[in-house]
Amino acid sequence: MNNKITRIVTELQAISQIGLTFCNDNFDHERYSRIMEISAELASLHSSKSPCEILEIFSKDKGYITPKVGVRAAIFESNQILLVKERSDGLWSLPGGWADVNLSPKENMLREIREETGFECSIIKLICVCDKRKDPVLSKWPYIYDLFFLCSIIGGRVKKTTLETSNLKFFPEKNIPPLSVNRVNDLQIKKCFSHYSSPLLPTEFD
Repeated sequence: MNNKITRIVTELQAISQIGLTFCNDNFDHERYSRIMEISAELASLHSSKSPCEILEIFSKDKGYITPKVGVRAAIFESNQILLVKERSDGLWSLPGGWADVNLSPKENMLREIREETGFECSIIKLICVCDKRKDPVLSKWPYIYDLFFLCSIIGGRVKKTTLETSNLKFFPEKNIPPLSVNRVNDLQIKKCFSHYSSPLLPTEFD
């Protein structure tokens, strides 16, 4: 979807979901449900998914709509950054994924690192908070905030393969492989190297 259509779909979905959460009138419920259907129909015009498939995705969101949160780990060794190869697209990314409920940002990050690499890490700092909507290339749905953490290995045993990844490797800044840009982009990798080189840099945010 182009940026304008994505913004419209995202706002319509949010309006309808918030309305469905707080309305007490059957007529209002019907109206907000129809707004949800319209947003799915509009999204399907710019997607390979049908309106029914998109509506099913929308219906999984409950309550007041807020941005989804992802976490990504910048782990370095000898001036090289650790990347994992995603099974879904065969491209490379920083270890990480969606933040789960009942876990803090730190706990989510350490869990993702453990699951995708086998390493135990300590978190040094929050590098940046990125609003996916600011990316000029990516689709802006769902609305995501990504938290990037600078981390240090303190133990564990390396896992080359997992259910979601098929390899892991350390790369120098000038030899970064093709990235899974839905997860991480070149600019974010550069930020990670900058904060690794100068850890006293302030946290960046959109």
